[in-house]
Amino acid sequence: MRYQPLNSSLYAANRHRFAVQLPPGSIAVLVSSDQIPSNGDAFYPYKPDSNLYWLTGIDQEQTALLLFPDCPNPAFREVLFVRETSPQLAVWEGPRHNLAEASALSGIQEVMWHKDFESALWTQMKFATDCWLALNENDRASKSPVTNAAQRLANQLRADFPLHGYHRASPILDRLRSVKQDQELVAIRKAIEITHQAFMEAVKALKPGLKEYQVEAILAGTMLSQGAEGFSFEPIMASGAHACILHYTRNDGQCQDGDLMLMDFGANYAHYAADLTRCVPVNGRFSARQKEVYDAVLHVQQQSMALLTVGRSLDQYNKESALLMQDALLGLGLLTDKDIQKQDSANPAYKKYFPHGTGHFLGIDVHDVGARFEPLQAGMLITCEPGIYIPEEGLGIRIENDVLVTEQGPVDLMSSLPILTDEIEEAYHR
Repeated sequence: MRYQPLNSSLYAANRHRFAVQLPPGSIAVLVSSDQIPSNGDAFYPYKPDSNLYWLTGIDQEQTALLLFPDCPNPAFREVLFVRETSPQLAVWEGPRHNLAEASALSGIQEVMWHKDFESALWTQMKFATDCWLALNENDRASKSPVTNAAQRLANQLRADFPLHGYHRASPILDRLRSVKQDQELVAIRKAIEITHQAFMEAVKALKPGLKEYQVEAILAGTMLSQGAEGFSFEPIMASGAHACILHYTRNDGQCQDGDLMLMDFGANYAHYAADLTRCVPVNGRFSARQKEVYDAVLHVQQQSMALLTVGRSLDQYNKESALLMQDALLGLGLLTDKDIQKQDSANPAYKKYFPHGTGHFLGIDVHDVGARFEPLQAGMLITCEPGIYIPEEGLGIRIENDVLVTEQGPVDLMSSLPILTDEIEEAYHR
């Protein structure tokens, strides 16, 4: 693997933290993500199930985990199932973990081949009273027409064992995953370090006439050379008016003299995400107007970051930072007091120029799980990314850093990256 595996003690601790919240007689079952076919005999790049990876450290397909703390047979209280490797598989796709390797990575003593998963599960279900299953319940996820492996398992179990009690494991896992452990923060800091290096290389190469995808290529090459698995999400390389398209990913425009280049990207390391946004002048110098709007966004970011304290919810943070942005828009003359007075409370006036929230949970997923209406806790990682988008001026500016919530206050994990306009200009001209 490209990354340095995290210590198996992390996954053992994660499993313990999850298992102690299960009622007596409970069995929990988690399965890996599907390999998604594209065309012909090809597949899209594989993305492991986040919950299963968090519990085991195994990132390959055809993996399953059975947790049954009260199982009368001690051998089945914690069992990992992995895809059986073979000489043929090794030739065509490369070998998979053998049983000993999977045990060392996960810290699970009992490891079996995946072909034995169904029979083992069906046998142990008869000793359980309740079954806990984890589906994709991220509150940012939308309904999908595609049925995944976890849903198929849930449907099959309910059909075969209709008298068991079935429960949602995701609310428990979401709350546990949202508080990062020390080893997880090591991986996240590494992802941020790689992101920093890639950003600096891209800024030094940026010039008028360059294609957006050429900037993307510089980022990708730098990150891969440093051991990242790739981008943590589809990167946004938006020059000029493209920066007013929030999820612009075509990245096929040309960087023009006098425009800004909005770069929203992050490295993925050990399956943990970084998420950075910076705006850089294509010619190396901010215009007076660009600097005015940029500094307004930066001021809102600095004020908003101070809100990321223990006890305040993510929802409160987004609402309070939106009012800070409202003040900034008034200061820039983009809104008037009259606009505020006559606004629809369901569609505030600031949304004309700031249509998204200020932050989200970050972790294994770039839009990670977490309880947005509950108090923030130390160890949570939140993005801080205010932005102002002025389509009539072809100007879009967003600034984003990753922030750790601690008992002593927010810690900016990206504090070493250039962020002031003169710092960015200096990076350009190195």
